[in-house]
Amino acid sequence: MTQTVSFPSPGQEPRPPDMPDLGAIKQRQQATWASGDFAVIGVTLQIVGESLAEAADIRANERVLDIAAGNGNATLAAAHRFAKVTSTDYVPALLEKGRRPAEAEGLQVEFREADAENLPFPDASFDVAISTFGVMFAPDQARCASEMLRVVRDGGRIALANWTPEGFVGQLFKTIGAHITPPGGLKSPALWGTEPHLEQLFGDQAASVHVARKMFNFRYASASHWLQVFRDFYGPTHKAFAALDPAGQQALEKDIIALLDRFNIAGPASLVVPAEYLEVIITKRSA
Repeated sequence: MTQTVSFPSPGQEPRPPDMPDLGAIKQRQQATWASGDFAVIGVTLQIVGESLAEAADIRANERVLDIAAGNGNATLAAAHRFAKVTSTDYVPALLEKGRRPAEAEGLQVEFREADAENLPFPDASFDVAISTFGVMFAPDQARCASEMLRVVRDGGRIALANWTPEGFVGQLFKTIGAHITPPGGLKSPALWGTEPHLEQLFGDQAASVHVARKMFNFRYASASHWLQVFRDFYGPTHKAFAALDPAGQQALEKDIIALLDRFNIAGPASLVVPAEYLEVIITKRSA
């Protein structure tokens, strides 16, 4: 059996054959999140950002970094509390979606393009790092956690909202994964929605880790309505359908509709799907 090995660029460490190419994966992820229009879905999640900002006890004049901000739910929530907010994402179009409501409300926010795994800020630059359903999708989870810890001062906080594996969104990703094989060698984003994994990522440098299980309700007219919106605008779903032939699309649609029907608590006249997530507040240990 032969094995293909790519040669590293000068100064670059060779990558073991069994290690995933995280750079290539990140490029594909960036294209995925740039597809569709996440802000259509993101604006419905504003209540999560407000709840997380309150749980993190964000106060006026604190320096707050929103990482993988998307259209800026947590950004706006922190700015509503008169914090000094820097909003970051690696998709410029999403930052622009966040800039518009911030300007419309007269909020003072700095918007910067940035990679969650390589934040362009000095150590201890912020009092709080916050992310709603953002950093959990970074391919190198340990590096992402390390970067958050690095840019937050001693005694500062990291506030996260992460979908759980058992909840609706975790099961949605599992359903999609049965039709589209995910990249090999990567840890599931849903691990961020489990307490043992959070302990593994942050435990050594955390003075405390407070976790609360919460629900966000997806509210749509019907399962078909939800599917159409997510197929058109939510990058992962949009790209999944685009990668399948007509028969595969039909099979995926059938499975997602069945999942929505299983979680729907509103009966046949409407759609209300509770989606469990972890609300996580980590206090960084002082040196």
